[in-house]
Amino acid sequence: MSYRAPLKDMLFAIKELANIDAVAALPGFEEAGFDTAQAVLEEAAKFNEGVLAPLNREGDVNPSSFSDGKVITTPGFKEAFKEFGAGGWQGLQHPTDFGGQGLPKTIGAACVEMLNSANMSFALCPLLTDGAIEALLTAGTPEQQSSFIPNMISGQWTGTMNLTEPQAGSDLAAVRTRAEPQPDGSYKLFGTKIFITYGEHDMAENIVHLVLARVSGAPEGVKGISLFLVPKFMINADGSLGARNDVHCVSIEHKLGIKASPTAVLQFGDHGGAVGQIVGQENQGLAYMFVMMNAARYAVGMQGVAVAERAYQQAVAYARDRVQSRPVDGSTPAAAAIIHHPDIRRMLMTMRAYTEGCRAMATVAAAAYDAAHAHPDAEVRKQNHAFYEFMVPLVKGYSTEMSVEVTSLGIQVHGGMGYIEETGAAQYYRDARILPIYEGTSAIQANDLVGRKTARDGGVVAKAIAAQIEGTETDLKARDSAACRAMRSNLQAARMAFVDVVDFVAGKTKASPNDVFAGSVTYMLLAGNVVAGWQMARALIAAEDRLAEGVDPEFMRAKIATARFYGDHLLCKAQGLRHSIIDGAESVNAMPLAAF
Repeated sequence: MSYRAPLKDMLFAIKELANIDAVAALPGFEEAGFDTAQAVLEEAAKFNEGVLAPLNREGDVNPSSFSDGKVITTPGFKEAFKEFGAGGWQGLQHPTDFGGQGLPKTIGAACVEMLNSANMSFALCPLLTDGAIEALLTAGTPEQQSSFIPNMISGQWTGTMNLTEPQAGSDLAAVRTRAEPQPDGSYKLFGTKIFITYGEHDMAENIVHLVLARVSGAPEGVKGISLFLVPKFMINADGSLGARNDVHCVSIEHKLGIKASPTAVLQFGDHGGAVGQIVGQENQGLAYMFVMMNAARYAVGMQGVAVAERAYQQAVAYARDRVQSRPVDGSTPAAAAIIHHPDIRRMLMTMRAYTEGCRAMATVAAAAYDAAHAHPDAEVRKQNHAFYEFMVPLVKGYSTEMSVEVTSLGIQVHGGMGYIEETGAAQYYRDARILPIYEGTSAIQANDLVGRKTARDGGVVAKAIAAQIEGTETDLKARDSAACRAMRSNLQAARMAFVDVVDFVAGKTKASPNDVFAGSVTYMLLAGNVVAGWQMARALIAAEDRLAEGVDPEFMRAKIATARFYGDHLLCKAQGLRHSIIDGAESVNAMPLAAF
């Protein structure tokens, strides 16, 4: 089925929850108000619906192929990527000084969602390029920035992130790729990198690899890692492309999903050494790479929202068309479309509520990112930075875990036909399954949430968020609708469960680390559920206000119904999660290892 961008819901979140007018008041974003957001999103919808979405199925059945060191992408991808670059979509959020459009993340996030809903395999190339651009903006020299960033923004070149090695999965302390200093200030790199997304392809004329490696004599562990810029083709003094660099693709992986996205094994230095430039200072590479990783983690969270939206749309379309069995209430004498059956409606509402809740959470996080970077008041920047940093593992972790559940439900709605590849429902499930693994597994996101985002500050930021949630409970209490009463009850219980867990994590991480980390992923799921539920509560209030004004009644009633469902069916899970984290901690570690 065809994809249709959920523009109304995106614009509702941007206006009512993220407060785009406040974002437009920030220095540099004065032209990025609601009208701009609407215009940009409408154009993005046209491109993604018309150009990329039709290639999604083709990429699954006719994926990228590898032969003689070259990767040939799915037919149509190369032409689509040229159109993507020409349309300015790669530079949407990047500085105008380098050819970008300089728009806020609040607008860009919605465009990223559309891109991934339309074609996740395609979208991975721009995603990694964005990360490479961010790393160079953070730590690159002026010469590196002027040489590489404009070409990546234009779509002439693409970027990659090279961390993983065969012996070092997520343990970057075990990285062994080496970099040898040269008399001219360059370095020669030797080693193997695996799982490199779009590490080789035919869609652009050059590929810019950002590579973690160790300079000879560097300290062991993560303190001895540096970051290098290694182009596929060398760059001549006049900016033209020169000789082929000594970095080569030796194979691509055969994967469960996202099959059109080539995942390469890259070999550096088999023929004398791959020439690279250091980015920033020696032994500071991990800090620079984390800039790429944080950008990628947020983007992968948006991929979760995106694939969930696509699966939901297909499930609804199928449920409207598939006729089977009489309704249990006898409302029709003959078989009816399955959307009339209560359990189908429960599954569809679950898919919808999860997707809208995670979209709302991510949109609000994007607005905090914009304020953290552009607000003139240093204290406001600091507060928004802390909020955004807390949100990243939730957007990445909760949204991606959610996407696996939603895409699985999409198959269930289809029944047996969902298990048949030709219906297309299975592709979304297969594509989604990588997302809780990409850019740090759910456990890695959860460890970050526990260690850096909760225990380190004693839960200060987490409790500040809880205080904001309590303020929304007060707003709900002032209303007399059944939806607001139900939501307030569920939100209050969820917030209290969240605070209990924050106290547990902050108080016991040092003394009882095994007990705390046994529940780390569950804590991440709890926090994501509560924050998404909080945003759904805010959406409920806004939708009731707009409905009272007579604005788009059908849409606002649907928003109210979805928010109520989230509270009754999803947010209510928080207390059970709290129990498993606090009261069930010992049982995780009780089993003797020999008994497994």
